[in-house]
Amino acid sequence: MRRKALSDPEKWIIMGIPALFILGTVMHYAYEFFWGHPVAGIFTAVNESVWEHTKMVLWPVILWWSLYGWLQKEVQEIDQNKWFAGALTALGISIVTIPLLYYFYTEAFGVEVLWVDILILLLAVCFGQLLGWHVYRYGNGISKKLVISIFIGVVVLFAWFTFFPPHIPLFQDDVTGTYGIRL
Repeated sequence: MRRKALSDPEKWIIMGIPALFILGTVMHYAYEFFWGHPVAGIFTAVNESVWEHTKMVLWPVILWWSLYGWLQKEVQEIDQNKWFAGALTALGISIVTIPLLYYFYTEAFGVEVLWVDILILLLAVCFGQLLGWHVYRYGNGISKKLVISIFIGVVVLFAWFTFFPPHIPLFQDDVTGTYGIRL
């Protein structure tokens, strides 16, 4: 079987793994950097809840894929429907991986370890980017407009839950016992 060389867009996706991991790590501390301003809370984790930690991939993944898709669509002749299908896959997988792996290891082993939490972020980014790449390379694509509408809906949902989170364990800060931020 012959291997197909990576195209420039595919290289961008793979380069996203370390870039998104670093950016996601920075996003963990950005809320404190902005003195706990409520607007910053829309973009960054406001507490130590599992839900808020999914913001560490939300904005970085959306921006990473969207910027390249829009800036390079003419230069690289990117199939926008396939590109944004890959972006949606990367985002969905990254967001879902964080709580799945976190609850698996904390409930199965009864421990919480910082280095494992960091590894979970790396794995979430890797799984998301690699599956997004697979969808971009081999998928048929879906409407770019539909994906952008879903992105907007997800962002609105995340913003809403920052200020009005459901009182369930996913949204509870394990350290303080609080939920979200209060206006």
